[in-house]
Amino acid sequence: MNTCTRRDFLKTASAATLGALAAGYPRQLLAAEDAPPPARADTLIVLWMAGGMAHTETFDPKRYTPFEKGLDPNAVLSTFPSIPTAVDGIRFSQGLERLARVMDRGTLIRTYTAGDLGFILHSRHQYHWHTGYPPPQTVACPHLGAVIARTLGPLNPVVPAFINIGQRFDVGEGEELKAFTTAGFLGSEYGPFNIPFPDQAADAVRPPAGMTPGRFESREKLFKRLVAASPIGRYGSEYQKESLLRSLDNAHRLLSSPAAKAFDLSLEPIENVKKYLPEGVDPTRRFNAAQTRDGSYERETLGRFGLGCLLARRLCEVGARYIEVTTEYIPFLNWDTHENGHTRAADMKRQIDGAVSQLILDLEERGLLNRTLIVLASEFSRDMMTEGKPDKKVKDQVEVPDRIEDMKHYGMHRHFTDAGCVLLFGGGIKRGFLYGRTADERPVKTIENPVHIEDLHATIYTALGISPRLAYEVERRPFYVTRDGLGKPIEALFA
Repeated sequence: MNTCTRRDFLKTASAATLGALAAGYPRQLLAAEDAPPPARADTLIVLWMAGGMAHTETFDPKRYTPFEKGLDPNAVLSTFPSIPTAVDGIRFSQGLERLARVMDRGTLIRTYTAGDLGFILHSRHQYHWHTGYPPPQTVACPHLGAVIARTLGPLNPVVPAFINIGQRFDVGEGEELKAFTTAGFLGSEYGPFNIPFPDQAADAVRPPAGMTPGRFESREKLFKRLVAASPIGRYGSEYQKESLLRSLDNAHRLLSSPAAKAFDLSLEPIENVKKYLPEGVDPTRRFNAAQTRDGSYERETLGRFGLGCLLARRLCEVGARYIEVTTEYIPFLNWDTHENGHTRAADMKRQIDGAVSQLILDLEERGLLNRTLIVLASEFSRDMMTEGKPDKKVKDQVEVPDRIEDMKHYGMHRHFTDAGCVLLFGGGIKRGFLYGRTADERPVKTIENPVHIEDLHATIYTALGISPRLAYEVERRPFYVTRDGLGKPIEALFA
């Protein structure tokens, strides 16, 4: 069993990054028999439920047990009643009413099974989900978005091909998140354009406040000369140095392009903004609260994810290739429900329900949904009793009382990796379709059609016209876009 600690993870990731910087040009490798499939989608939007979204509290509800003092935790499978959706036979949990009304536009997977990585660390499972490889690795694995950016190139040459919205890297486990939110050995130009606060995205595409255009131009030219003149090794190999210079050119083109207006949410009519926000949230405010654990964080940031989805729609309209919007991973907050699971899940559903459903409706109205693949996912699920998988349990990280006497113990608090939900819309995916089945009683595990990350990635790549067998040469060996090139697309999901 792999028992890699955070320190081991960071140490190995840092060594891999240095190795990637020293590597040369990553050449594509693809056999003739593995020709790229026809593309069904041009853009991928990942809606990332960071922290572990409980499947039985969202898209796979089970028997509902309301709170009362003295509950036996073994009897609690869902803490919300179920509601119907637009598709007969598919039910969601209460709090997802707007998403339920658009279920006829997409596919629901209920059997995503996360990898067995030993003692559960969120950042390691997020690394696995986003790269397709379990950490640590001997090379700096590129993020899914970077692979797409490198393989397909930008849809619009002035718009970053890989845009990451909503995640800060100065919070808990920020360094671990940085380990996979990169282009790795592919080069800086394919890395993420990071926008932590979507309402401030416009600031990222204009010179700093108080700096004249002339001074900004001078500083940019000076930095490029310094990079170009630096000895090989300071910025990695010659290829990595050239990639960094190209990324600077790309950023400069965006600043002077009309497409930069897509980043400015103040240009969006207020009535449109309101549709993406939970009821009662002021659409004109700025969301930049500090990290707390007393509940004020959630109140202060309740609209960030919704604005991220609105920004994703605007960026999709101007030709972004890969966009990720996250509810943000911060230990013990958001979907990371180690306690107060019921109330936190209710808050998180308030954030995503209107935002995700409106994104789907807006893209559909604009004629973009068919060529845009939307994937809503999380690193794993949660359960009240089981840590890991029933047959591969790992050390418990949450104490569960024999009887539930307090609301803070009512909810799904342990990490569960034997089932999880993924929603897919657009991009050639079936409409109103359910895939996979889980048990109706605890352990609520996968019992039909398990989905592993390499096959989910293969499905995503296939939708975008990328062969799951594509590899890039690094350190004189192939690095496949699905683990060892073995990922198989789930053909049953395509229309």
